[in-house]
Amino acid sequence: MFTGIILAVGKIAAIERKSGDFRLKIDTGKLPLTDAQLGDSIAVNGVCLTAIELGARHFCADVSNETWDRTTLRLAAVGSAVNLELALTPTTRMGGHIVSGHVDGIGKIVAKKADARSWRFTVQVPDELAKYIAEKGSICINGISLTVNEVDGATFGVNIVPHTLQETTLNDAVVGSLVNLEVDILARYMERLMRGDAAAHSHGNVTEDLLRKSGFLN
Repeated sequence: MFTGIILAVGKIAAIERKSGDFRLKIDTGKLPLTDAQLGDSIAVNGVCLTAIELGARHFCADVSNETWDRTTLRLAAVGSAVNLELALTPTTRMGGHIVSGHVDGIGKIVAKKADARSWRFTVQVPDELAKYIAEKGSICINGISLTVNEVDGATFGVNIVPHTLQETTLNDAVVGSLVNLEVDILARYMERLMRGDAAAHSHGNVTEDLLRKSGFLN
């Protein structure tokens, strides 16, 4: 588990094909690895990866085809910058929100404009994820915990303060950039819980009838 507070920006140092899937070597930059151990989880652009090799300033991780196909890791090249976060511990300050590192889908930045010293980004999400995003709720973009400012159909807006811009890869993001998205874990499970026993025989889509039966509509 993670908090969505980025600790460092690293770089992809190598991409190797391994018997049908992939192995990444990540240059960790200023990320402290002194307490890291083999098998630890490290979030790379919001993707939870397992360290199978550790160096003083790098780690390696295997990436399954499932992860490769469903995240922006497949678009990365050697030298690509990535946001990094170590897994939380019992003494970690929860400065963001609970993040699992399990990417739900890929979004696209469709607008970017200055707002005083901050920047406002508008992100388009896959239609199937729009139902999980709520105004003033939490969203994880490339591993970064952010607050949703507004929602309009399948797009939402976030405000990026100068510190976050400087300390993450969003500093290089432009209109058209693709980003990993993880919705709030509570929203993800709420839909399933609302179905009760019927969950075993359904595909999990939220419908008007389901909302009415659950007491959300009259």
